[in-house]
Amino acid sequence: MANKKQSEKRILQTEARTERNRYWRSTMRTAAKKVRAAIQGGDATAAAELLKVAVKTTGKVASKGVIHKKQAQRRISRLMKAVAAIAK
Repeated sequence: MANKKQSEKRILQTEARTERNRYWRSTMRTAAKKVRAAIQGGDATAAAELLKVAVKTTGKVASKGVIHKKQAQRRISRLMKAVAAIAK
């Protein structure tokens, strides 16, 4: 247990930050999962629409510092590549 007031405050801040990051990471993963489900279903138009949401969400997560900027770029790139492949 924390011995100082500052330590107690830091514990509370860490818990709040962790909860917030968990929410954004989960939202990002769910958006990507919906895109992959549309790709597996063979629905190119739905995948393209869901891709827009996934790209926006992933960019927002990276801007908040939940994930690294390059990780966000990699995730977006892979999703876009998969959607482009099904569109052909």
